[in-house]
Amino acid sequence: MPVEQRLRLIAVLTLVMAPHVVRVPLWVGLFTGVILGWQAMAAWRAWPPPARWLRLVLALAAFVGVYASYGRVDGQNAGVALLMLMLALKLTETHRHRDMMILLGLCYFVVISHFLFSQEIVMAVFLGLAGWLITACFIDANHPGRALPIRDLLRRSAGLLAQALPLAALLFVLFPRIPGPLWGLPSDSGAGSARSGLSDSMEPGSISRVALSDAVAFRVEFEGPVPAASQRYWRGPVFWAFDGRRWTTGWPARYFDSAPDYQPQAPPISYRLTLEPHDQDWLLALDLPARAPADAYRDAAGSLRTREPIGQRRAFTLTSVPGYTLQPSPPPALLDYARRLPDDGNPRARALAQQWRDRELSPADIVTAGLTRFREQPFRYTLEPGALRGDNRLDQFLFDTRAGFCEHYAGAFVFLMRAAGVPARVVTGYQGGSPGLGDYLIVRAADAHAWAEVWLAGRGWVRIDPTGAVAPERIESGLGGSLGADEPVPFLARGGGDLLRRAQLAWDWANAGWNRWFLAYGPQRQSEFLAGLGLPDIRSMILALTLSLTACLALIGAVLVWQARPRGTADPVQAAWLRLCNRLATAGLPRRDDEGPLDYARRVAAARPDCAAAVNALARKYVAIRYRHGGSRQQRQAFIRDARGFRPPSTRRRPTRI
Repeated sequence: MPVEQRLRLIAVLTLVMAPHVVRVPLWVGLFTGVILGWQAMAAWRAWPPPARWLRLVLALAAFVGVYASYGRVDGQNAGVALLMLMLALKLTETHRHRDMMILLGLCYFVVISHFLFSQEIVMAVFLGLAGWLITACFIDANHPGRALPIRDLLRRSAGLLAQALPLAALLFVLFPRIPGPLWGLPSDSGAGSARSGLSDSMEPGSISRVALSDAVAFRVEFEGPVPAASQRYWRGPVFWAFDGRRWTTGWPARYFDSAPDYQPQAPPISYRLTLEPHDQDWLLALDLPARAPADAYRDAAGSLRTREPIGQRRAFTLTSVPGYTLQPSPPPALLDYARRLPDDGNPRARALAQQWRDRELSPADIVTAGLTRFREQPFRYTLEPGALRGDNRLDQFLFDTRAGFCEHYAGAFVFLMRAAGVPARVVTGYQGGSPGLGDYLIVRAADAHAWAEVWLAGRGWVRIDPTGAVAPERIESGLGGSLGADEPVPFLARGGGDLLRRAQLAWDWANAGWNRWFLAYGPQRQSEFLAGLGLPDIRSMILALTLSLTACLALIGAVLVWQARPRGTADPVQAAWLRLCNRLATAGLPRRDDEGPLDYARRVAAARPDCAAAVNALARKYVAIRYRHGGSRQQRQAFIRDARGFRPPSTRRRPTRI
């Protein structure tokens, strides 16, 4: 392998693996970098290849290191780390053409693995660039003897990719889509915090940490008018059980497998929701989802859950009712569970709830008393409430610090309701959302929220948001409008119309289109799109795909045949001379294949003395221009003009007049 080819190969390997460096442990990146640098120096200085025993030791060390770091060698993260290490080590034994072809094929595999982590536009552009360079290396590897110029390689590679694009686009649009995401692999991460922010449990500080991020949780496109901010509660996991510190789903999610009944009190709202991956099995929906999509179900609290954790971006078409009566007649065991509290802890909160009970207040009046306390006492809404310690954390919040975020208020309110005998539960999700540049709504991690639901006779489960009693601006204006300038509110949550914010919204608009028309192009989206083209079913789709592929292949074949046709000369002087020879051949004096211009002119002069002078003169001019000095522009034009004007006299005898 020429040194230049090997250095190009190392450069492409470095580029292909670069994005993975931030996803693997530091030692994996250093190990890979050292191997690539070592092989670059070895190629430059013509060092001998490493011994076989050294390669085996390095491979074993890489394998053991990955296992020690991840506890496994398969899966998404561990598999990618091992792939990087083995790809770098493969370079140490790549010296023949066969080895280089295998290595370049593995480069394509590494390119594909990037889509397991990111499917954004930037990553797609990067992978297109990487595929272009890998294809160029393939062309270089199949050119024996010496390395081709880089410009020539890039041009040929671009030509091959350009020829493949129409077929790729055709297959993408017409090939039957499979249900589920295009790219997926079981994640190595375990349970816990979701990538979109919400978790499968709630405790003080859990949602305020989420609200520090501007990351997109989901995007929504409404079929009609966008609901008011006060109606935009996006229902997520519901928590029933409290152990004194943390709220969890509890046993109703496991033992009550039927969805609660509801009575709609407002017209339904239809919308399309594109959900970012969060590695959990819940689906966010506008409160209250009327029905579940095909691959989801409504749980015992009325929230949506999916059959499998959402590890990739997904799009759902949903319908919700903004006004409803939810479960007016629940099972008594469910209401009993919604009153359950630990046997001890937070005595001051229990005493306050007992005062309400002693006054024989109705459940609705107890709810009003709880909200009034939050509204009239000096409570403060903040992202930095400080840590609560000990076993009586709710007492510290309600009577001492009086500073907290939405999870503090929702959790404390539900505790007070249960202590007063009112069934209550915590609902987490998102509230609000901000408009993007297109006709859609962006809901970010900063919009994460928690509120309460209480059960009232004749009204069912009723949403109560104690945060609205403390900071009503949070519901109408979002996070940025409810906190002071000294709070660590994310940049986009602050609002404003500055140039940087508009640029970020424009980028989000581009990503939303990318998600809608490429990443979310599944069976449903394909059916909708092709139905608009007059292809309503799978049979017509396959027929269109077959005919289109046949037409494309026929067109490619025609182009190849056209390119293989005998080419005419590109030199106008030579073309003029060949046309002159054709005229002489028509006159009965064809030129032989082994005959030069001067010899041909002498033979023509001997056979046709009447045109000897003209043919000899043109032959001498042609030889001088073609084989000696090339001729000036004027000389070339004069020859072309004279050659075009030459016509051999006719040899036919004229009839004799009488």
